[in-house]
Amino acid sequence: MAENNIEVADLGCGDVCLLMILKYQKCIEELVGVDINEERLKWNGFRLSPCMGDHLDPRELDLIITLYHGSVLEKDCRLLGFDLVACIELIEHFDSEDLAKFPEVVFGYMSPAMIVISTPNSDFNSLFPSAVFRDSDHKFEWSRMQFQTWALDVANHYSYSVEFTGVGEPPAGAEDVGCCTQIGVFRKIAKATESAVLEHHGEHVYEVIYTTSYPSLQQMDYCRRVVTYLVYREVNRMKRRYQVSLRQHELEPESADTGNPTRKFISDPPVPVLTEADKAMEMISQPFCIGDKFYVPLERIIAYPRLGHICGNVEKLREFLADVVELNCDGSAVKVDLHDCGDY
Repeated sequence: MAENNIEVADLGCGDVCLLMILKYQKCIEELVGVDINEERLKWNGFRLSPCMGDHLDPRELDLIITLYHGSVLEKDCRLLGFDLVACIELIEHFDSEDLAKFPEVVFGYMSPAMIVISTPNSDFNSLFPSAVFRDSDHKFEWSRMQFQTWALDVANHYSYSVEFTGVGEPPAGAEDVGCCTQIGVFRKIAKATESAVLEHHGEHVYEVIYTTSYPSLQQMDYCRRVVTYLVYREVNRMKRRYQVSLRQHELEPESADTGNPTRKFISDPPVPVLTEADKAMEMISQPFCIGDKFYVPLERIIAYPRLGHICGNVEKLREFLADVVELNCDGSAVKVDLHDCGDY
């Protein structure tokens, strides 16, 4: 499992669409949205809540999502040192005074490892029938030259590099206007040394409007539940295969001793050509039957990729299954009834 806590903030998160996309990224453990419109945050918070599927199939890493009400031009120490800060279609809503404050707060104070800023490309506006600005609340819309000049100046001042890209390709014959939306991707050159100090002495100026946490395999209850489910699924799958073979093939004692109740297959049903993974699996301890009990060695169970990834080793698997799944006397195999009412 990943050790780094990946933190992402969306400034001017609005309808939280970006956060809804990012919550499915497995590497992210914290998502923060900030917006000045309190009612919109309250209305959209429920869209970020865990659903039934999130409880049935928990994430591998923890995820906490928080929505803050406040201005992105205010300094709140809870947003210090994030891995990524996104400002999607935000800066064009600032007047000249606010635009002058923006770099010092985001680049200087928050000092994230990466900043992504998108804004309309006014060069593209010539393709629209009649529009001065694309939104009535826009205070400006920059050409590519204007945006790049501003971005390079900010990047140099705060020790960031910047690359330019965009989305929304122009139609054929109009390639010279560039993309509909222009994007600057800023990466910090030098790590900030003040963040750790500021985090303990800064202010909390934003108001928490909504917060939620997602089930994950880092939470023991959920992890044990998933492991138990996967174990039962694999054991029952192997037991059904064994039962089919019992009905289709003759069985013989494992040794000449007729008193030995352990049985094995004389022959297996025809199978497709084995892959390397299949061949490796065949080398591991196989399920077996003693009397009316069916046993699956833990070594066999943990060979399945997801269980191996979650548990790591047989000892950990045994710990997860303790007091939940019946094991044999030495704790080396899962023990279930060969036949139960669900088999008939």
